[in-house]
Amino acid sequence: MSRARLVAVVVGGLLLLVVPFYVEEFWLRTGFAICGAVVGALGLSLLLGTAGQLSLAHSFFLAVGAIGYTFVADSPGRTRSDELSGLGWPPLLGLLVGVFLAGVAGLAFSPIAARLRGIYLGVASLALVFLGQHVLNSWTSVTGGFNGRSVPDFDLFGFAFADTPRLVVLGVPFRESERLWYFGLALALAAYLFARNLVRSRPGTALQAVRDSEIAASVMGVNVQRYKAGAFLVSSAYAGLSGVMYALSIGSVAPESFGLYVSIQYLAMVILGGLVSLGLGSPGGAVLGAVFVTALPLVLQRYADELPLVSGAGEDGLAAGEAARYLYGLAIVLVVLFQPAGFAGLARRFRTVTAGTVQGSTPDEVRGSGPGGRSRRRARAADRGVQQ
Repeated sequence: MSRARLVAVVVGGLLLLVVPFYVEEFWLRTGFAICGAVVGALGLSLLLGTAGQLSLAHSFFLAVGAIGYTFVADSPGRTRSDELSGLGWPPLLGLLVGVFLAGVAGLAFSPIAARLRGIYLGVASLALVFLGQHVLNSWTSVTGGFNGRSVPDFDLFGFAFADTPRLVVLGVPFRESERLWYFGLALALAAYLFARNLVRSRPGTALQAVRDSEIAASVMGVNVQRYKAGAFLVSSAYAGLSGVMYALSIGSVAPESFGLYVSIQYLAMVILGGLVSLGLGSPGGAVLGAVFVTALPLVLQRYADELPLVSGAGEDGLAAGEAARYLYGLAIVLVVLFQPAGFAGLARRFRTVTAGTVQGSTPDEVRGSGPGGRSRRRARAADRGVQQ
């Protein structure tokens, strides 16, 4: 990592740490929701971009994680209805169980995925969404049915991520939103580092070989079915963790919150992040795509009264959610047509141009495509000739 990039990372990290001291609750809530979406987008990027497995069942695995956590961490005495049940285990254990159940669900689907590819795998994965909706709506004692159920607060080794007990840091009261902000940052950072290291590791190289050609990968000694199963396991576990974070962000879960539209949203995140270019997935691009798709409707809703053509709740005009769908739908079209590398490609281009500016070179010289780049190539060729 270059010195300039290291400085940028350190400064950005420090800014994220001090955000709760200067912004209001809305932005902290939005930030935690973005962190949850980042975790889910990273999981789908590993599956779709790195392993080349198309899945539209991401929302199902989110539901398994969210409802699994709620059932395990909730206690029967806390619920208002006698029809709802729960185990009353510690919330940390509930989080781990939710992630585990989502991973197992993905692993159970992997034998079907091993026999299919491309659009056929995507269509087959839709069955999980429709089947999951029916089961979750019918299993009222666990999910609450159509009405859903409230989510218990999270705590870690006795430290509650809720408004109580009261906590004040440097004169700033740290309520639930401030505490969840740091919790979300920690989970998103851990998920990103794990995904990045996995892509660069030997299993990541094997997954990319499976994506490029299953026959060639098999000839090279890669167990194709095993790596496909591992990709679904990791991706669905990521989705399960994202589902737990979504449940904590909203405060309640209902089966209708995990429909097909949620899977399409996550697909939009990884496409905008940089999936189209050569079939590659980028963890950094998935992060940028998740930030854009998640934050856009929330920000539009926040400033609906000040934006043209956008209306608030109960008013005439284009609703904030609809406007957001139009905008990131348009963004997908523009990315596919003009910037297949997505947000990740834009970030790489910006870093390249910035590096050239800092070193006193023009962007064309940095890319090696302009007159300066050609002259430098001719000079290097002449040097090699002299050496020979």
